Amino acid sequence: MAIGRSSLACVVMSCLALAAPAAAAEDAQAPVPPRKGKSETIKLFNGKDLTGWVGHKDLWSVRDRVIVGRNTEPVKVSTYLLTERNDFTDFRLTATVKLVESEMHSGIAMWGRNAPEHGDKHTFAGHLVMFPSAWGLFDLFGRGGLKVDGEPAKKVGHQHDWNDLEILAQGNRIRLVVNGTQVVDWRDPDAKAMYEGPIGLQLHSNMVPQEIHFKNLVLTTFPEDKLTTVK
Repeated sequence: MAIGRSSLACVVMSCLALAAPAAAAEDAQAPVPPRKGKSETIKLFNGKDLTGWVGHKDLWSVRDRVIVGRNTEPVKVSTYLLTERNDFTDFRLTATVKLVESEMHSGIAMWGRNAPEHGDKHTFAGHLVMFPSAWGLFDLFGRGGLKVDGEPAKKVGHQHDWNDLEILAQGNRIRLVVNGTQVVDWRDPDAKAMYEGPIGLQLHSNMVPQEIHFKNLVLTTFPEDKLTTVK
């Protein structure tokens, strides 16, 4: 039976209408409630050495009470300085970070795992809070860039100076404060993507020398549902 143009158009519109809710459902950010556990505040960095951390000794060091990630030879796969403790899920992490050399972004990794099968014994698969060249969120060895607007962070962040960060990770929600301004409030639409794991500091893959600094790393497990550094 022949279908007229008007009838065909109705069929197409009906199909689109049926498909739209499914597509919207895929992007829905359903709340996952914060997990419950013992709340404790931990200084991840003692200011003297890399006790409690694991990474390539030729790439990570401590200088003037600052963790320094630096390469002079090419880094083929992004590598991380990872906490020995690997059971972090819900937490508040405050840190002060600085990109010293190169324009390649760095980041703080979470909700994932050490993934040596990807070409480096200290690389990471999971979520990454990126700064400062590409503010945003990334799913390492997964979905790639996540749907987060980096423009608010660019307005308050510094490219080659210190940035104060607060990361509040609860349930499937990540909030980020940069230099006193909240710039991200995002829920992962994949309710199964939040893994218990270590915290990682990123030295990005690069063909040129780069240097990144981290200090004042303090983490609170199972924190109060509150941003503490917003001005």
